[in-house]
Amino acid sequence: MAAMEDAAHQIPPYFLKAPRLLDTLETETSTIQNETVSECLPLLNGINDSSRSPFDFNEFGLLYLDKEAHIGFLNQHLDEFPAPFVGMDASRPWMVYWGLAGLYMLGEDVTVFRSRVVKTFYPMQHPNGGIGGGFGQDAHQAGTYAAVLSLALVGGEEAYSLIDREKMWHWLGRLKQTDGGFRICEGGEEDTRGALCALVAISLLNLPLSLPPESPARIAGLKTFKDGLGKYLSRCQTYEGGIAASPGGEAHGSYTFCALACLCLYGPPRETIGKFLDVDALVWWLSSRQYAPEGGFAGRTNKLVDGCYSHWLGGCWPLVEAAVSGPRDSADERARDVSDNLYSGEGLASDDPFGPAFSWQFSEAQIPSESDSSKVFEAGTGVKPIHPVFVIPHESAKAMREWSLARPLEVLGAK
Repeated sequence: MAAMEDAAHQIPPYFLKAPRLLDTLETETSTIQNETVSECLPLLNGINDSSRSPFDFNEFGLLYLDKEAHIGFLNQHLDEFPAPFVGMDASRPWMVYWGLAGLYMLGEDVTVFRSRVVKTFYPMQHPNGGIGGGFGQDAHQAGTYAAVLSLALVGGEEAYSLIDREKMWHWLGRLKQTDGGFRICEGGEEDTRGALCALVAISLLNLPLSLPPESPARIAGLKTFKDGLGKYLSRCQTYEGGIAASPGGEAHGSYTFCALACLCLYGPPRETIGKFLDVDALVWWLSSRQYAPEGGFAGRTNKLVDGCYSHWLGGCWPLVEAAVSGPRDSADERARDVSDNLYSGEGLASDDPFGPAFSWQFSEAQIPSESDSSKVFEAGTGVKPIHPVFVIPHESAKAMREWSLARPLEVLGAK
């Protein structure tokens, strides 16, 4: 129990108390912010709550990660939903992806879902390319992204061969815009989501990098899916430092991740992120998104913390680190590093245009000592690593890419 008594020392004090500096001007926003702080503080101070059992907490004063409860919830998430969920029909690919990704990170074997996943996505594939939210729905890049990642997660010939890659190539060619960006669907909006979703599909499925002959962007003079993309993303960065959905918009956490991940697919992050973005402004904005005492991230300035942004904004940091630090080449550097995801220089000399995206490696975090205040979880309570760009297991991304490389598309006008 000695460790329990010292638990308060494991959590920085600014995450245990209300902020010392408060604006005396009371607004609707400040009122809601104060309410949020009041809801979060008891969770961080739970170890000091006499009504709670001390066995609910780990030795660092935090609630245990109840893996079994989460696994049960996610399995239920992959089952049938009640009738009121019909309004979420277009999000079905995402619900599958979230469930599979969560189960994998908790240590479950998701390949057992392969046949169910294939049967689910088979009717969603549009006859003109791409994947929609359900049968008869228009193809959409967000649904396609989630479906491709889900198929990569379950893996295998049955899953990979489901996708009509040639039609996918033509469909993405129709979405490529003359200013370098991508529409999210035919007739839909153009934003950074479309850019990331497109490059994820192109890289994992080994689609030709050259634009189809009938692509409006190719007719206008562009030659490849990458042409003009870096400059388009650069125009999406705002005066705050974050990245908006499209030029002129408001900086937003999820769009910032989309842009950074897209640039990591565009080329080596050390070269692309620094070339097209103001990294200093970006780091300032990202740092400002984490609030104390809540500990969570807010997607935009003057907004409340939200659980989803722990993913979107938290996921930006390994990408920024790769841009600032560059690839790690020596075994000594890898052994000394305390980061989970390492960007390796291996494969950068390859003629594979997406080689850098598959050069990320994982290394167990090296904790200097048991008393290190950065360690707040006990052994055995961690989750499995995922690729910081593709947000699926490293081996899943590699397997789908290798399967596709072994079966290059041979279509007219493609390179």
